[in-house]
Amino acid sequence: MRLTIIGSSGSFPGPASPASCYLVEADGFRVLLDLGNGALGALQRYADIYAIDAVYLSHLHADHCFDLCSYWVARTYPAGGPKPRIPVYGPPGVADRMAEAYGLDPDPGMRETFDFHELTPGTRRIGPFTAHLDVVNHPVDAFGIRLEHSGAALTYSGDTGACDEIVRLARDTDLFLCESSFHDHQEHPKDMHLTGSEAGDHARRAGARKLVLTHLVPWNDDERSLAEARTTYNGPVELARPGAVHEITGPRVPSTA
Repeated sequence: MRLTIIGSSGSFPGPASPASCYLVEADGFRVLLDLGNGALGALQRYADIYAIDAVYLSHLHADHCFDLCSYWVARTYPAGGPKPRIPVYGPPGVADRMAEAYGLDPDPGMRETFDFHELTPGTRRIGPFTAHLDVVNHPVDAFGIRLEHSGAALTYSGDTGACDEIVRLARDTDLFLCESSFHDHQEHPKDMHLTGSEAGDHARRAGARKLVLTHLVPWNDDERSLAEARTTYNGPVELARPGAVHEITGPRVPSTA
């Protein structure tokens, strides 16, 4: 699998990054994990926007889903006519929520452009990927996802406060893309987001092989988030940066030759 960071800013786009969006590729299939505000413009630097095969929306806050509105325009009204429908996976009510966001009548809303599928905990196929999903700890319906392909695993937290569900999804994952919105030793809303040290602790408990911190809010110090994560996690850890590419492979099996 290949992961390209399109946007990693939390809550709203920052000066150097759009909001959450991550491109995952395998076997020629391209899926976007979230499509937050500002992401569609940046995506065009890294991929043909008409070559995207599916979109996954972890939850329906603006910084994770609102550029689906712009993407609807792009796929509905291009020169040469509408592009083929592609699947969009999202929490219950996703089709009506996105229609409302753009001011469309809910029937048909965006359904003629996107084939909407509502998420539930469990396992499903998304293209060549086996996707494991579970509800995580956030004020609205929100899901974490684990994608597996050819012995490799990528886990994306979406937005979450501390919870055991994301630890289970990230068990022995090769790359854990985990939100790190808050700093330690400050007052925060309950059950909303993780601090750097909490993200590191979740990665440690999961036995994740690599941690990449994302959902980095513009008013915080990213390097402090990174330092906090290193107090609880001893593996490789870095900040999600737009344009960064991560090749994800499974653990090497020792040769018996």
